Amino acid sequence: METARALKRGVYCLVVQLHQRSCLEIGCLGTFDFPAGFYVYVGSAQNNLERRIERHLRQEKKRRWHIDYLLHYGEVISVHTYAGERYMECVLSHKIGTMKDALSPVKGFGSSDCSCYSHLYFFQNNPRLRISVLKTKWPLKAQL
Repeated sequence: METARALKRGVYCLVVQLHQRSCLEIGCLGTFDFPAGFYVYVGSAQNNLERRIERHLRQEKKRRWHIDYLLHYGEVISVHTYAGERYMECVLSHKIGTMKDALSPVKGFGSSDCSCYSHLYFFQNNPRLRISVLKTKWPLKAQL
């Protein structure tokens, strides 16, 4: 699995596989049907990116963010990190959302502090390689 190494701040994507269809409560957003498949979540951390990702990868944690509810049932299969300021989270989210076959299953997921429709995208097939290609096209320095 690709992971972040010693980045202080940046933007990240988690590719999460949900092995079976699940009806999940996502904090105050409500309850939603999540088909089996692959989900890409876009987030940012401006203090300690490595620690944020480590938290996402832990099984035991308090559910604080929308992604915590999905991660309780899904498996992170890859992590992609990018150098960048917080606003680049929305830029990257938009790029992923416009990929072929991307669906936004939950309005407001991960985007309660911006005007984006969502920062979570569903793909029937694993989008890991397509997400990796974004690094070569990223306008700022991409880091692992």
